[in-house]
Amino acid sequence: MRYLPHTDVDIRQMLETIGVENIDELFSGIPESCRLQSPLNLPSALSESEAMGVLRGLADQNAKVSEWDSFLGGGAYNHFVPAVVDHLVSRSEFYTAYTPYQPEISQGTLQAIFEFQTMICQLTGMDVANASMYDGASACAEAALLALRVGRKRNKVLLSEALHPHYRETVATYCCYLDVELIDVPIADGVTDQKQLADLLDEQVAAVAVGYPNYFGQIEDLQALADATHAAGAKLITAVAEPLALGLFKAPGDLGADVVVGEGQSFGIPISFGGPGIGFFAVKQKDMRALPGRLVGETVDLDGKRGFVLTLATREQHIRREKATSNICSNQGMCTLIVGIFLALHGKQGLRKLAELNYSKTAYAKQQIAALDGFELAFSGESFNEFVVSCKEPVADLQRRLEQEGILPGIALAKDYPGIDNGLLICVTEQNSREQIDRLVTALAGGDL
Repeated sequence: MRYLPHTDVDIRQMLETIGVENIDELFSGIPESCRLQSPLNLPSALSESEAMGVLRGLADQNAKVSEWDSFLGGGAYNHFVPAVVDHLVSRSEFYTAYTPYQPEISQGTLQAIFEFQTMICQLTGMDVANASMYDGASACAEAALLALRVGRKRNKVLLSEALHPHYRETVATYCCYLDVELIDVPIADGVTDQKQLADLLDEQVAAVAVGYPNYFGQIEDLQALADATHAAGAKLITAVAEPLALGLFKAPGDLGADVVVGEGQSFGIPISFGGPGIGFFAVKQKDMRALPGRLVGETVDLDGKRGFVLTLATREQHIRREKATSNICSNQGMCTLIVGIFLALHGKQGLRKLAELNYSKTAYAKQQIAALDGFELAFSGESFNEFVVSCKEPVADLQRRLEQEGILPGIALAKDYPGIDNGLLICVTEQNSREQIDRLVTALAGGDL
């Protein structure tokens, strides 16, 4: 995009056209007491090259995964993005990825979304997926609202304490002005406590939300959770923050989940300091009309040729406000395209191989760290990519010590889980080499690198 600054002559012509003497008159409607009386305290202007130097210096202060050994996860995962993904998504026909207001004239955009929806359904084991959401957390909150809508007079939502803390916070924000009671379900050995869940389930519960894998990387027993939830007449919401796990573990839809939501960042989207992400949202056929956002469908034109249409758009701009299922105004179009390309590039077998590589590297790291004095695995169950280690050394001290060696060892759990004060959440992906894992183990043990 060209940069065309206004000249003094341009400004004078615009002022004359609208009939004012100077720019200050444009603010005459603002009381004097509310106006800034002095110039902003900003540094002097810089040339482009000087400004780039300053910005480059600021960027160099960040701990880049290309230069540090990063074992951070917690909802944003460092996976390899093949060059072909960036090449294809940068083609000129994809410059505007927003679903247009006359959607049928943009068949390419609609087809890309349709393919994304199809692959999300295959990945989750569900019948219908929408054209994406803002991120995994907002998708989880929208899933809670869906359950409340179809649950009629039910007004309780049970949230597993092992569900991502940010997802739980977002659900609470969405529901804070509604007549909804949010109840946390305690954990046992890193997963949802099924006994306590059974005690909390009653005829007022609309939904139970759990992670798969959960925040600790543990694999929940979805079938047992679904059976208990359905026996109480409620819906099971499964939130997937690390969808690569679905390339290896059984799909939530095959285990009884009613709604599957999650974050698709792992599929080709860089970490980028935690955003942007892309939420996916899938349901069974019977709840299709309760979906938030948009749904692209396949049809044929007058000549019998394959075509795509915006089948459902149940937001408040398209239908009466009281009938809208959501105020979601857009899907993450460009991110949807990236995810679609990534999944198509890998295919079913490629995704499984990538998931197996992540699983095996994590297993190696768990084994090596558990053998160290002063460290033990906090939970005994199956996990994917992430696991929690109990440390004898204060976690904050351990983090500072390893950061001096260029290692980001993981996330301290004490802030979100006061009962796990000495817990460290460690994430291992295919981007972590055997040498990096060994460096982490040596550093944790206090050895010389």
